[in-house]
Amino acid sequence: MMDGSIPTSTAHAQTLQAFLAEVERRAFRHAEIALRHRDDALDAVQDAMLKLVQRYADRPALEWTPLFWRVLRSRITDIQRRRKVRSVLVGWMGSGAEQDDGPAWEPVDPTPGPATIHSDRESYKALATALQALPRRQREAYQWRVLEGLDVADTARVMGCSEGSVKTHTSRAMDALRKQLEDWR
Repeated sequence: MMDGSIPTSTAHAQTLQAFLAEVERRAFRHAEIALRHRDDALDAVQDAMLKLVQRYADRPALEWTPLFWRVLRSRITDIQRRRKVRSVLVGWMGSGAEQDDGPAWEPVDPTPGPATIHSDRESYKALATALQALPRRQREAYQWRVLEGLDVADTARVMGCSEGSVKTHTSRAMDALRKQLEDWR
């Protein structure tokens, strides 16, 4: 093009790349909380990103957020199901099961000063533990509505349920988290 503008397909690809770069860290945190395993979380996020690029790149950019989270949610569910089957098989065979040490990552923004860093780590661990204790639907609704900032309609699309269910799950999650995290107020 002589006028110096970028072809539409290149601009669209750059927009998709920027979207993926923006959502990557949050998606990893979400997956790690759900899966409680760093490598599985990395795999889930990578698979979700790849699927978004392969199958949904031609969709309008406004659709990418709910599509991406829906794909990631499905991938997390697949990994959890595979684990469950594997644990049953391992149980039948008499071998030991994997140990779960919880999230392996640290808060993103460590501030100067050991006391602040320690406090941040401890509060994050408390939040991650509290989120893991929630039922799956409540945890998902809370993460997508509160942590990701999706609106009720997009969250309902991601979760495959009604908007009323999203509101109910979010409200119940908020109540449970308030009770569990009372010491961190």
